[in-house]
Amino acid sequence: MSASEAPATSVDALDERALDRGFFLRRFEDVLVLEQGASPRTIEAYRRDVIRCAAYARSQGVTTAGALTPRVLREYVYTLRDLGLSGATIRRNVSALRTWFRILLGEGLVTTDPTERLETPARWRTLPEVLTVDEVLRLLGAPGLEEPLAFRDRAMLELAYGAGLRVSEWITISVRDVLLEESLVRVLGKGSKERLVPIGRSAIGALAVYLRELRPVLERGAGQGVLFLNARGEPLTRMGAWKILRKYVLMAGIEKPVSPHTLRHSFATHLLEGGADLRAVQEMLGHADIATTQLYTHVDREYLRTVHRSFHPRP
Repeated sequence: MSASEAPATSVDALDERALDRGFFLRRFEDVLVLEQGASPRTIEAYRRDVIRCAAYARSQGVTTAGALTPRVLREYVYTLRDLGLSGATIRRNVSALRTWFRILLGEGLVTTDPTERLETPARWRTLPEVLTVDEVLRLLGAPGLEEPLAFRDRAMLELAYGAGLRVSEWITISVRDVLLEESLVRVLGKGSKERLVPIGRSAIGALAVYLRELRPVLERGAGQGVLFLNARGEPLTRMGAWKILRKYVLMAGIEKPVSPHTLRHSFATHLLEGGADLRAVQEMLGHADIATTQLYTHVDREYLRTVHRSFHPRP
């Protein structure tokens, strides 16, 4: 077995017998051999993969197959990734786990299947490039006073990054949803779910100036109460927002591909890098499932791995 294939947790024969009592390892192997006619090679690989998972579960305080949860299995799969196992090996591990629980369910040994929504490397999402803090500061500082709509553009960029909004949220947010005195914005997200997101002093200041100095000038009766208006006094469109962002990305000298969603990803990544609680970031982003927010922590792992390979004297 190569180093990249090394198990996450070593298990000797005595431990294996102990694991069998809670995780039905022998029954799993028997069904593979007697009822499914799996090849000896597949049986050995699946057996090793399931033992590895059971050992990991025990290290997390889970002592039975029935007590395994999607969260524990998700963290286990990411642990395999952090060990440097190949995508093919991780996919085989996930396949083994699914087969394991399918058999346990069929035998009446468990009542639920925590592998139903378990993602494999082929389905792991990748994020657009994330801006550094310095790049964000350059972008936010790009709208100069010589720009006729600088107050709007600065407020829009500050809010998009400062509250981690989806582009559909920051072009539809209304004036009445900006609660400056409370340092909050009210956001209507996916599924018409409302959330309150804090904003900082920079965003508050930029919004206050825009609301006082420019928006009343733009409003000609067609604004529909929407916060950000175009030069004709109509609500800003998604394409209009993208063009404004692209203009200031170029002015700031940022060479990375930047979309409106890049600001949202940067917001989340910077919060987590600064030590923010994952649940708090989930709430601010409006994610229904914390697994979506956890994606950012795994992106951070990839970044750290890249840094280590690039700069450590013995990568």
